Amino acid sequence: MTTARTRTFRLAAAFVAASAATLLLAPAATAQTASAYPTKPVRWVVGYPAGGGTDYLARTAGAQLSQQLAQPVTVDNRPGAGAIIASENVARSPGDGYTVFSADNGVLVYNPALYKKLPYDAEKDFALLGMMGRSPLIITAAPGAGFSDAKALIAALKASPGKYSIATPGTGSPHHLAYELFQREAGVSLLHIPYKGGAPALQDLMGNQVPLMMLDLPSGISAVKAGKVIPLLAMSAERVPQLPQLPTAKELGYAVEAYTWQGLVAPAATPKDIQARLGADLLKSMNDTGVKQKLYDAGWEARPTDAAEMARFVDTERKKWHALIKARDIKLD
Repeated sequence: MTTARTRTFRLAAAFVAASAATLLLAPAATAQTASAYPTKPVRWVVGYPAGGGTDYLARTAGAQLSQQLAQPVTVDNRPGAGAIIASENVARSPGDGYTVFSADNGVLVYNPALYKKLPYDAEKDFALLGMMGRSPLIITAAPGAGFSDAKALIAALKASPGKYSIATPGTGSPHHLAYELFQREAGVSLLHIPYKGGAPALQDLMGNQVPLMMLDLPSGISAVKAGKVIPLLAMSAERVPQLPQLPTAKELGYAVEAYTWQGLVAPAATPKDIQARLGADLLKSMNDTGVKQKLYDAGWEARPTDAAEMARFVDTERKKWHALIKARDIKLD
């Protein structure tokens, strides 16, 4: 007959054996879980309304990324407050690999210098996955403004400081900062008219309600091609491929280079291996010939990079634009 003490020893031995087996299997189980990612749809957050340039880039790249991941990628538009609302949402989302975010210059570079307090930390709350694309910023004129080319524009601005107004999608936008840089480098003075978004500003430009606008090409490429607005000067380092006849500020002797750009990020707590998977699949997606052509047609320039190169780029941008914001004493709170 088995004694109570013997049964106790047997139960204890079985428990120890089971525990050891669990410990031995734990690494394999963890690796299997990581390798199984993703097992459900990925949410791609956009901080601007549907139908805009940022939304188009996200949906175009997201459609290709979903093929790479073999899971749906759904765009979640959360517009408002210069993408601050969306930034906070992503910063507070689980770091499980199922939330990514279109982070632009405003989110990662400008906002931390423009606001004393933000509901997110641009340097600590996001894991950088890679750059996607950029769009040149161009000065455009209303059809009835009387400007035919860049030299005529510069001459008029120098002859009449403060006479002409220029519209932007809002204070603190890449367009606003490009205008501030242009003013400083060209030695001119314009009246800034900030709108609540690019669409209403463009409508007023086409309707001759405002003479000039700092425009990103994805927002206005249709209007430019239709002749409803007149492109005068590009803020890009090189001539815009879609508008090769358009001179750059650098060609006229002004050290102005400004774009609106987009990178992809995830919540900072996202596991490193999942970050690497997302970054690699994003790079493949952005290098797809079909994706590049669609973006080109919409006014974007595909500029895919890995996470390390994105980090270097963002650091350079912060140094450049934070110095300008401080020098021009631009504050939003």
